[in-house]
Amino acid sequence: MMRSLLTAALLASAAAPALAADPVTEGVAKDMPSLMTLYRDLHANPELSMQEVKSSAKLAAEAKKLGFEVTTGVGKTGVVAVMRNGPGPVLLMRADMDGLPVVEQTGLAFASKVKGTSVTGVESGVMHACGHDTHMTAWVGVARRLAAMKDRWSGTLVMIAQPGEETSEGAKAMLEDGLFTRFPKPTHALAFHDAASLPAGTIGYNVGPALANVDSVDILVKGVGGHGAYPHTTKDPIVLASRIVMALQTIVSREVDPQEPAVVTVGSFHAGAKHNIISDEATMLLTVRSYTDETRKILLDGIRRIANGEAIAAGMPADKMPVVTVREGQHTPATVNTEALTTSTAALLTQRFGAERVLKTRPVMGGEDFGRFYLADKSIESLIFWVGGVPQAQWDKAAGDPAKLPSLHSPFWAPDAEKTISTATEAMVVAAMGVLGKT
Repeated sequence: MMRSLLTAALLASAAAPALAADPVTEGVAKDMPSLMTLYRDLHANPELSMQEVKSSAKLAAEAKKLGFEVTTGVGKTGVVAVMRNGPGPVLLMRADMDGLPVVEQTGLAFASKVKGTSVTGVESGVMHACGHDTHMTAWVGVARRLAAMKDRWSGTLVMIAQPGEETSEGAKAMLEDGLFTRFPKPTHALAFHDAASLPAGTIGYNVGPALANVDSVDILVKGVGGHGAYPHTTKDPIVLASRIVMALQTIVSREVDPQEPAVVTVGSFHAGAKHNIISDEATMLLTVRSYTDETRKILLDGIRRIANGEAIAAGMPADKMPVVTVREGQHTPATVNTEALTTSTAALLTQRFGAERVLKTRPVMGGEDFGRFYLADKSIESLIFWVGGVPQAQWDKAAGDPAKLPSLHSPFWAPDAEKTISTATEAMVVAAMGVLGKT
């Protein structure tokens, strides 16, 4: 059963403070000092995508101490920790480990001063600007609580520390390295993400698409270069590319159902090197986002059609047609929350934390490769939920307007880590017990 008698008892005790203290809340509170020490260490020592050697070692060591069967190096730097505890469901619980190439500007005493070089050879500062340090810390907290409660649940727990979420490589790499064949295949999958749009300690969830399909598209616009004083002797790729930019906006406004969310953003436009030279090419880089495969196809097909159509209208010869490249290797599929697990978990969290702290939120256009686990086998019940991280004083000062606050990936993002981690740990334990708790 999704909800055990034990879980019901824990929720009842949370609703009636006069009764005996709640074992989950007490256990998390007892763990918080050491968890915060771990958090500060992880925050000060971030690692870039697919380079999470030290981070994964720290999490693997914690899991080994708790009695998990631990395998490292899965999908390059991933960790798989398995605890078999009798018959029952197989629950996958995931935390991502990678930081971002961002120079931290939070002013925290334990702010990152780390520099790193990406796999593309770019050197930069490194920061946990997306809060994956809170994810890893809560992962350890959840492992401790569930290991201590083995007599109260039955099934198999598969806790994974995933690399490369920010580059959409990690989940795919772990699956290709046998995550579902070398290890117990999950019947359920759970994760959380800290949120810069909710006050600390608040939980957000939704049913269905939670995060978007993300595609990176390059458009190479060809032309015939020449002197800026004699444009009639050229085919100006900047003018053509500008027409393409404007026409692309009509895909969302005129081809996609108005009730179906979609985004086409030109994030980079580069051409030419001098005032009086008409270049022979222009390059545009796009991010394209949607929630369904059908809408994704409309967007990508429309981009190709418009690029070619505008080139024809500009009189470009056949050998000068734009080259549209969809970077399939960087594609992040939409993350979907399945109805049964989402609904039952939301009910458990609402009973524990109260309706004022558990909110139904809207899906976002950000990307998250957690959805790959569900897509690998759609029989899996899957849920990722949000745990707010905005310090209450900042939230109040901004009057609850996230646009006035640092966002995820900002060099200024500094969540209320203690409240975020304690809430996430408790919520993930309650959600896990909803799946694994004994009847």
